Amino acid sequence: MKTILSFVSFLLLGYGLLVGLVYFFQSRMIYFSNVGAGSGGTPADVGLAYDDVIFETADSLRLHGWYIPAEKSRAVMLFMHGNAGNITHRLDSISLFHDLGLSVFIFDYRGYGESEGKTDEQGTYRDAEAAWHYLVEERGIEPERVVIFGRSLGASIAAWLAAHNNPAVLIIEAAFTSVPDLAAGLYWYLPVRLLARIRYDTRSYVTRVSSPTLILHSADDEIIPLAHGERLFASANQPKVFVTLRGGHNDAFLVSRNLYVETLDAFLANAGLRRQPSGAD
Repeated sequence: MKTILSFVSFLLLGYGLLVGLVYFFQSRMIYFSNVGAGSGGTPADVGLAYDDVIFETADSLRLHGWYIPAEKSRAVMLFMHGNAGNITHRLDSISLFHDLGLSVFIFDYRGYGESEGKTDEQGTYRDAEAAWHYLVEERGIEPERVVIFGRSLGASIAAWLAAHNNPAVLIIEAAFTSVPDLAAGLYWYLPVRLLARIRYDTRSYVTRVSSPTLILHSADDEIIPLAHGERLFASANQPKVFVTLRGGHNDAFLVSRNLYVETLDAFLANAGLRRQPSGAD
């Protein structure tokens, strides 16, 4: 009996330590800013001209981004990337969006790439708001010509931004309903809903978005199940579109390239953002 009690005590101690680690170090489980840091190149490497941009947040941090103009721009995409790597790893997406006639403004959150600061949830929202103000106030882009786009973690940030502003459209890809929802599926043996200090409540945000919303999600996504995208679609306001892709979490937009491009082109056109015969930003 004493041996059994000792074993149970050991298990409980180990479980308690695990719970403590998850609670105090969850930022390190979510933000992977150092994955392949600085190794992806620049838009020039894929034949695109760009402006290197430094802009400031409300709490006085300097963030880094790129503005890639399209010669015949139908709109400007404000691009929120996922939780791993930095803007140098998004050249495939930038090229695809550019080919669709979109100028692109992509930036790194605080603590990512060349941006200052330490990453945290509220900070990423401030970063997105600063990027919006940069486009609208410094670049003079009309809000009705701004496409807010986010992938994975960036989808939650994009939905938050769209809920607090009035963009032309919102496009989210490979999105989760919330961090606690996603974690509950991955770590079923932990009380993650009680432990979660980082929430990114995407489902709540999309209910407050009035702009046309496109939700893209792969049936093959190995990180965020398709059900998350379906629940977000059910919660979003009209007008809204849901499209199921094929391919993994990080490459569905390439695996399903034809469907992806056709969907975005049609969605933007239906929202009044048609390809322009001439002109630039």
